[in-house]
Amino acid sequence: MKEEKNSKQKKGLVISSIRDKTLTVLIERTVTHPIYKKIIRKSSKLQVHDETNQSNKGDTVLVEECRPFSKTKSWKLVSIISKG
Repeated sequence: MKEEKNSKQKKGLVISSIRDKTLTVLIERTVTHPIYKKIIRKSSKLQVHDETNQSNKGDTVLVEECRPFSKTKSWKLVSIISKG
């Protein structure tokens, strides 16, 4: 198999780990409003594949974009940055 060289990686906070092999990760970013120039915090929730169920709620994790595992899951867990 070919490895993708430009894989996207993001850092986020685990907000749910109830489901088997699936995490919900909150990704926060800041953007500047185009007209008013105010800094706004935006967030998005990602469904992440965790094969070994090693992460729990409150952990900071690094996730990577990959092939779709299901209808909503197209990210996988790379590493746990800090335990919550």
